[in-house]
This record gives sequence, structure tokens and C-alpha cells, in this order.
Amino acid sequence: MNHLLEGLKSAGMRLTPQRVAICRILHESKDHPTAMMIYHELLPQFPTLSLATVYKTLNVLKELGLVHTLGDAGDGMEHYDADLNPHINLVCVRCHRVIDFDEAMVSAIQQTVEERSGYKIQGARIVYYGLCPECRNRHANGK
Repeated sequence: MNHLLEGLKSAGMRLTPQRVAICRILHESKDHPTAMMIYHELLPQFPTLSLATVYKTLNVLKELGLVHTLGDAGDGMEHYDADLNPHINLVCVRCHRVIDFDEAMVSAIQQTVEERSGYKIQGARIVYYGLCPECRNRHANGK
């Protein structure tokens, strides 16, 4: 989480309790939250928090390359991921849940790409879209 806070400081942003809390959620979350999800999670703790603060903080972190955006998960919202390690994201097109799927082969692919291209890869993401087991079961049962 310190790298997120250091990034905000280097961008000239004050480390307010709200911004620290936004970074904490990004660092700890495995749910790939949207700005709205972060806002609603923090609102009880920070009643004066504005949605603009959440978006501005996320945009700075994104511009600094400290978070990735996953784009639309079928819900019209941009999802954020602070895990920059190579991994696979699985997106359910029905319930819009996004989960990480760690696969050792992704690191091996990154190494091969670096060796063959000369690039120093700073992050990678592979996204698969489909139905999660819960939605598949609901669909199979006619719900």
C-alpha cells in the first residue's frame, strides 16, 4: 500500500484520511472495486467524502501506473485492480463479479515476451469473460 501513498505524494496530492482509505481498499480488495463501490464503502466512515475525490484519486493512481483499470465488466462501470503482478481476471457477464485467477504460466509467458521483444513488462492482464459457477447453476436451474 505504501507505493500507492508514495505515488499520490509524488503527484502533489495531500495524504488525507480519505485518500489513505481509498488506497487501503484498493490494496486489500480482491473484488476489483468500482469508484462507486469505494465511495459507498467509505461513506459511513467519511460522511463528507465526495465522489469526485474518489475519481480524482483513482485517476491519479491510474496515470501513475499504480492501478490498472479493467474496463467494463458488463455493468457499465470501470473496475480497478492494484495487483500489477501478471494474472488472469475472470469476469462473469451475468453478475459482473471479477476475480483473480493466478496461473504460473502467465509469469512464464511474460518472461518469454520480455526475452523476445526486449520490453521490460510493467504489468499484464488477461481477461476471460463467461459465467461464474453460481450464475451457471442458477441458469441451469431456470432461475
